[in-house]
Amino acid sequence: MINLHDIKGHYIDGQWRKPASTKTFSTINPATEEVITEIPAGNSLDIDAAVCAARHAFDHGPWPKMSGAERGAYLRKMAEIMNSRLDELATLEVLDNGKPFPEAQWDIEDTAGTFEFYAVLAEQLDNNKERDIALPEPRFSCKVSKEPIGVAGAIIPWNFPMLMAAWKVAPALAAGCTMVLKPSEITPLTALALAEIADEAGLPKGVLNIVNGSGKDAGQALVEHSDVDKLAFTGSIPTGSKIMSMAARDIKNISLELGGKSPFVIFADSDIEKAVEWIMFGIFWNQGQVCSATSRILVEESLYPALLERLVEEAKKITIGEGHQEGVLLGPLVNNDQYQKVLLAIKKGIEQGAKIATGGQRPEGHDKGYYLEPTVLIDVSENNTLWTEEIFGPVVCIKTFSNEEEAIRLANDSRFGLAAAVMSKDIERCERVAKAFRAGIVWINCSQPTFVEAPWGGYKQSGIGRELGEWGLNNYLETKQITRFNSDEPWGWYIK
Repeated sequence: MINLHDIKGHYIDGQWRKPASTKTFSTINPATEEVITEIPAGNSLDIDAAVCAARHAFDHGPWPKMSGAERGAYLRKMAEIMNSRLDELATLEVLDNGKPFPEAQWDIEDTAGTFEFYAVLAEQLDNNKERDIALPEPRFSCKVSKEPIGVAGAIIPWNFPMLMAAWKVAPALAAGCTMVLKPSEITPLTALALAEIADEAGLPKGVLNIVNGSGKDAGQALVEHSDVDKLAFTGSIPTGSKIMSMAARDIKNISLELGGKSPFVIFADSDIEKAVEWIMFGIFWNQGQVCSATSRILVEESLYPALLERLVEEAKKITIGEGHQEGVLLGPLVNNDQYQKVLLAIKKGIEQGAKIATGGQRPEGHDKGYYLEPTVLIDVSENNTLWTEEIFGPVVCIKTFSNEEEAIRLANDSRFGLAAAVMSKDIERCERVAKAFRAGIVWINCSQPTFVEAPWGGYKQSGIGRELGEWGLNNYLETKQITRFNSDEPWGWYIK
């Protein structure tokens, strides 16, 4: 088990290495506002050491030359260790992130499941790495092969600390890449545990390197490093835009997942109780700190009064508290900065005409911790920032629509396009609306279920590329064409 009072370095080249500077940062328990521990703050020197280790491991080590089955065995071992330490890892997530313990357990189970899934895909690579291409010219033969892209750099957010690491680390390692992981400085603890797990699984040195630090000091150094071949980032649009600009200098391969402002269209024939349950899961799960959260609810006019009444009733019943308390469904926001951002967004939205149906305040009895009541807002105009901007908190806005055409227009009127949902008993209508959404992920009669087998990513400013499933593996593979001339006769372009 990780010793929170003895964290002295970064995981580089298969060992814990002393940091380049004595600078540290505090990681805070969001439920109590108390310091958990101090973490070494990595800088460009630490990143350079990590990238050099990953580069050497890729160019000269065994990892990319192993069979997919051999790499898969390591991934499966890491999954086994995670499952054996499930409660410990979930406890770290609660301590660091604030989410309820059952949700944290779910996250760790999904993390292990992601490694298991990519272990299988690694094995399948052995049979799918090469394929022949039919050509019209019989004197030539052609085959296409898949090869690991090289050294991958990954920068992950704080909302699902270990799971977001898995979404990038597992497919990269399955493909045969080596990696440098830069976790969020807000939630670094399970990344340190991931280093322990890699070590226990016997992962060859340099294959996975983990450096903690700020985006400015460590993240930027990783993005700009000339020996990084691939960058994978999950986070905000402004940071994603900067990464694109920096990556353009070396024409680095990038994939970006940049959040959303996802709509949930509910037609009048929907079951109110089911609609309320999925709305609440879609926006209050993980305190609303979910990139795909269905934070814009569009309800057909005739259903609106009854649905709003039930939603407010149920939102008021949600148990708020520290993540280890039994029955808690809503923990604190991750830190004070995020808490203040959400409060400011609500205040600004009210100044622009929105009204609070419930919530919007610190709950009674919670003087410490970054707690916020589940918040439902109405009378939100289309240009209100609550409607247009990602809030990343337990805040949902509701508007009405009069017909299907208007619902689709309102749903698609956003610079984001990560996810969308629709609910109706008319499945043909659901399918029609689903096809009309400009979003990469669409749910019918539900919101938020996520499966490692299916692609994850968005349209428009929600990002570039897809994670999970075979698409996640392809992020870390290059495609090579090999064409051979098979005739003893001259080609004929030049004849002496």
